[in-house]
Amino acid sequence: MKFRLQKLFRKQDSHRLQRVYIKIRDGQFNIVGLGAWYSYWRDPYHLLLTIPWTGFLLLIAVAYLAINAIFAVAYLAGGDCIENARPGSFVDVFFFSVQTLASIGYGAMYPKTLYANTIVTIEAIAGLMGIALMTGLAFARFSRPTARVVFSRVAVITPHEGEPTFMFRTANQRRNQIIEAQMRAYLMRDEVTAEGHKIRRIYDLKLRRNQSPSFALTWLAIHTIDECSPLYGMTPENLAKTHTSVVISLSGIDETVAQVVYARHTYSASQILWNYEFVNIMHDTEDGHRYIDYEGFHDILALDALEEES
Repeated sequence: MKFRLQKLFRKQDSHRLQRVYIKIRDGQFNIVGLGAWYSYWRDPYHLLLTIPWTGFLLLIAVAYLAINAIFAVAYLAGGDCIENARPGSFVDVFFFSVQTLASIGYGAMYPKTLYANTIVTIEAIAGLMGIALMTGLAFARFSRPTARVVFSRVAVITPHEGEPTFMFRTANQRRNQIIEAQMRAYLMRDEVTAEGHKIRRIYDLKLRRNQSPSFALTWLAIHTIDECSPLYGMTPENLAKTHTSVVISLSGIDETVAQVVYARHTYSASQILWNYEFVNIMHDTEDGHRYIDYEGFHDILALDALEEES
């Protein structure tokens, strides 16, 4: 009996599960179809939330025309049941359906038989449900909070205060504040266990400051590479060989909408540069104020070049 149940469950699971392909591109693991709107075709609600706005509006228009066409055929099947509509005219009953579905009711055409009144009742209920459904979907799409956060194109490993340090920086592209911002960094790499199994292991990268009461401008994230760091003793060759990547997760409360927003970024091994330093983007003015030059946000300099300049 136990064997039969296990066999049954396996058959049921085989219909639900599909192969998930993972491509390694530039040291990063990319799950094919992850986050793509067309991957939700079996989940209509998520599909309507993730499909682009042009596709969403086109889908609504097609569905609206199709529903009215179906009810128009239903009215035609009842014969001459709509007053002031030309007998057998699909155009007249189609526009009568449009008026009924939208609760317009000009009064020029109206049902004159029990059959027509029955179809009108069904269409009125469908119209109310359709309006509620479309309103909810549109509100859900508009109300989804999004963060406009930019991350530096590369991360660097450079001496900082006498210690090797992993750094990257991020900036808030909106002119508002992200309250109680939190940032976490995770290192992922391939490892082989003592039993010989290949696994993808995740380590926490401890940042010197992983919280900020207000994230409005820029944030330089710093991780010291000491004996406790998973980057300790690593080289660029080791990072590439083990397909190492660093995943950054930032979250906080957008003060404008008072909702939690998220941002995520990944640095592959090839995007982690050794012995480079970020160009300083904070400058002083002659009258004692400061300004940030975002033009150089992604710029870096090799330490060798700095030594030659000095």
